[in-house]
Amino acid sequence: MFDFVSHRKKFLSVSGILLLISVLSLIIFGLKPGIDFIGGTMMEIEYEDQALTNAEIKENLNQFNQEIGQVQVKATGDKGFILRFKEINEKTHQEILIALESPLEKKFETIGPVIGQELTRKTKSAIILSLLAIIFYIAWAFRKLSRISGKGESWRYGAGALVALFHDMIILLGLFSLLGRFKGVEIDAAFITAILIVLGYSVNDTIVIYDRVRENLLTYHFKDLEKTINLSVNESLVRSLNTSLTTLLALLAVYLFGGDSIKNFVLAMMVGIGVGTWSSVVVAGSFLLWKRKK
Repeated sequence: MFDFVSHRKKFLSVSGILLLISVLSLIIFGLKPGIDFIGGTMMEIEYEDQALTNAEIKENLNQFNQEIGQVQVKATGDKGFILRFKEINEKTHQEILIALESPLEKKFETIGPVIGQELTRKTKSAIILSLLAIIFYIAWAFRKLSRISGKGESWRYGAGALVALFHDMIILLGLFSLLGRFKGVEIDAAFITAILIVLGYSVNDTIVIYDRVRENLLTYHFKDLEKTINLSVNESLVRSLNTSLTTLLALLAVYLFGGDSIKNFVLAMMVGIGVGTWSSVVVAGSFLLWKRKK
């Protein structure tokens, strides 16, 4: 049985470094919002025969500079491209297709700035409400511990889960901040969906470990909390790793063989699940010992 508790400072230092890098990246670079948040047009095209190059596409669209502004072109496969620019009307849309030598249009989306602002507001509300619901649920689910270990003990478990979730979310946002700066990766509605999925997945792992802590505390009557937490983590470790690895393998297959349009969504889930498993084992358990009297 590995002694996680005695090595917790080493593990937490790893998390601390990742959090520091993530926070600095968010402060310096920020996140690169997609058209879902700032409004604009996204067009996905594919050529059946000879495809134009990125430079040729931009050159052909120079005549629309006043209408579409700066154009972002991303290749998808050998003959496919995703174009992003300002919001346009249908007349300009058809003229652009002609200028691009009439490719097959696979997708066309236009989102106004008002919708983008509303989505931003709803995104913040969804994440905040999810976090509040999680902490209240855990505090309620572990309410019996307050009768055994003292008033407010169940809220310590809720706070521990919340700290682990913030840990996961900040590291995930920090990674996409770096990807946005150096790879041009944008965040969209699918990314927000990935964050909410990761939060649910991570808190599930945390609750499994906390449930083992609760059962062992009832067995050992709180004689040695460090030993109880270490035992609980080890008892839950194989289950957590097996669940995470099987999920990651399935997501890896989707990432490698799925379409380019969902790659960032799948990447966010893969990173989030990996970090979430780490935080459930390292951060959530260690928090139960924070400022605890011997």
